Amino acid sequence: MKRVVSLVLFLVVFVPIIWVLVYKFEGKKPVVDIKLPSLYLKKSYEMSLDITDHKTGLRKIIVSIIQKGKEKVLLKKQYESSGFLDLLSDVKTIKDSFIIPVESWKYGMTDGEAVIRIIASDYSWRGWNKGNIFYIEKKVIIDSKPPRVSVLTKRHNIQRSGTALVIYKLFEENIKSGVKVGDNFFPGHSGLFENKNIYTAFFALNHMQGPGSQISVVAEDLAGNITKRGFYHYIRDKNFKTDVLNISDRFLGLKMPDFDVGTKNGSFQESKNPLLKKFLYINGEVRKNNVETILSVPRITENKKYWDGRFLRLRGSARRAGFADRRIYKYKGKEIDRAVHLGVDLASTANAPVKAGNSGRVVFAQFIGIFGNTIMIDHGFGLCSLYSHLSQISVTKGDMVKRGDDIGFTGMTGLAGGDHLHFSMIVHNVFVNPVEWWDNSWIKNNITSKIDFVKQVPNQ
Repeated sequence: MKRVVSLVLFLVVFVPIIWVLVYKFEGKKPVVDIKLPSLYLKKSYEMSLDITDHKTGLRKIIVSIIQKGKEKVLLKKQYESSGFLDLLSDVKTIKDSFIIPVESWKYGMTDGEAVIRIIASDYSWRGWNKGNIFYIEKKVIIDSKPPRVSVLTKRHNIQRSGTALVIYKLFEENIKSGVKVGDNFFPGHSGLFENKNIYTAFFALNHMQGPGSQISVVAEDLAGNITKRGFYHYIRDKNFKTDVLNISDRFLGLKMPDFDVGTKNGSFQESKNPLLKKFLYINGEVRKNNVETILSVPRITENKKYWDGRFLRLRGSARRAGFADRRIYKYKGKEIDRAVHLGVDLASTANAPVKAGNSGRVVFAQFIGIFGNTIMIDHGFGLCSLYSHLSQISVTKGDMVKRGDDIGFTGMTGLAGGDHLHFSMIVHNVFVNPVEWWDNSWIKNNITSKIDFVKQVPNQ
């Protein structure tokens, strides 16, 4: 009988006490998930915290920033205890979240290194009832000053659909910089000069941008501080001609069967004129997709000037269409579509040899929709030339070519109605007027003279 009473006493009294002690002396620290937007603090900086403790619950959290012995408490919160026996209590807090602004400039702190300290504890009886303690210090850098920019070139003349060059100097590393034209950003590149802090940026106006376009050098540091530096520039306007292209049944019958538009092919069959319906789809949706693909290529460029002198034009050729011609497409006298021609069409003899306009690296050599067989050459610093509608491609991606090297032959692949070369120049992600790049005087006045000027300035 005594044995039974002892057993019951043990189960009723001692086992719960042991269970309580094991629970209250649990040894798992609170879990804190810290999200810092960057290691660099700026005025709009906010950090976020998610803190949890599923055992004994949260006791206290303190967040502070410290620099050179000076400490500023950003957050201090004490949580209510659920009492001695809190096993089934719903009073304890097991999780919490915070968005904490860090306004170091208000705390009298200066630019440089600092530490964000986070301490969190729970209601465990560990550590003489101080609880399990989470402790971490995160190094950060206070940076409130925007980067310095000095524009080194003096004159910047540019026309609608044209190109210009600006050279500028930065005074610290790890800066994202370039030229902002409207909402478009043209990245700057180091590497043209011995001083790695001198940057070169080709920028352009597209065929819709003219006088009044906003242009500035922009620099952003790792903290997100931004400098916008205006510079002298003059924008000349330019008018473009309008062409009417008559689409014939012969053209539709010749070109449309060559285009594979996948499952869309079936949708054209229900139309009164399936070939015309297919043409409109190709001239619209396929053209848009092809242009986006083409313009994505020059964004990956080399920080090296491969080209020298004016770009070559197709030998013995006549111009059949100009840059930015406004094309109106008509079928049986009725307007059916519109587009803008983003290159120059040059016609010579059929299957005429096409030569590289200037030295560079082949970055694209394949068939692409309306452009047909196409080659693109990267000439460095975001400048690229394009050769389309080729009957044959004689180079492969990755090849280095020199000015005047044979790269292919003219043809009528893609949406071409006759044998010719479609030639384009691209600056980063904008088609520009190739005529400028065929002109020695323009290149000297707008590009090479600026480079020579900066090279001759002492202490740059």
